[in-house]
Amino acid sequence: MSEPKRNERLWLHAALFIGTLGSTFFTFFTQSGGGVESTELVDKLWGSAFFSGSVMLILGAHEMGHFLMARRHGVDSSWPYFIPLPIGFGTMGAVIRLRGRIPTRDALVDIGAAGPLGGLLVCIPLWCVGVWLSHVSPSPDLRDTFPGQFSLWHVVGSWSDAAPSGDVVQVFGDNLLGLGLQWLIKGPLQPGTDLFAHPVLVASWFGLLVTMLNLLPVGQLDGGHLTHAWFGERAELMGRVVAGVILVAALLFSSSWLVWFLLVTFVVKFRHPPVVDESVPLSRSRKVVCLICFAMTVLTFMPTPLRFAAMVSP
Repeated sequence: MSEPKRNERLWLHAALFIGTLGSTFFTFFTQSGGGVESTELVDKLWGSAFFSGSVMLILGAHEMGHFLMARRHGVDSSWPYFIPLPIGFGTMGAVIRLRGRIPTRDALVDIGAAGPLGGLLVCIPLWCVGVWLSHVSPSPDLRDTFPGQFSLWHVVGSWSDAAPSGDVVQVFGDNLLGLGLQWLIKGPLQPGTDLFAHPVLVASWFGLLVTMLNLLPVGQLDGGHLTHAWFGERAELMGRVVAGVILVAALLFSSSWLVWFLLVTFVVKFRHPPVVDESVPLSRSRKVVCLICFAMTVLTFMPTPLRFAAMVSP
């Protein structure tokens, strides 16, 4: 295991961690009502603490997975940089910086997969706890369309319907993993009901979203590490195909996918640096790890991560 650089600015990493802890607490307290069961101050403080702590545990497990595996393979890497953001969920996630080249395809899989799998090891139990703590309550009928009301089809289409009138609510997207765990814990929900989400459940949903986005097989995202390790230069074409799928999702489901399309196309991009020794093939055990991650990509995928829908009066 390589030693950390002596000039590592640990104070900066600590400051960003504390700042992100504060920003996640602040945004949930001010923008999401904060409370577990009510809007009383003490309840809002507890709810915001549950949310912030859960988010930081998930992000921390994800980035420390990358960090520890990089150090195990002798790849110089930074400590995690947490990114505070005073809107939305209070953070843009966290990253580590790899300052050395990755020696082999197996090491690339280990480093790439350790993040999302480490995050899921924390996120899945928290999701189960969040579902258990949430209670089933009557849910208003929500009107939506296909293509989605806030898809590019409607946003820029000249023939699109008028924006939804009346009360508009934010709806969190579903994925197969979350729905399956919810069914195991709560059973099938009756029509006209839904979960009143506990803050731990909201944080876990955000964790699944982060995992889904990182597992997309594009460029130097975690999923891109895996496809490059297995398929080499052919992974670049796969990444471009995935970018096309993202653009279709923006057109038909949610325009929010357009932001991610622009990020992967112009920031992440599709090329991946080669490992030091490309001649050593990927081992069978690492292919199994890749398959597990690809399966988790499908299980965590949300066609419409967030949408807005009008409440329909009964």
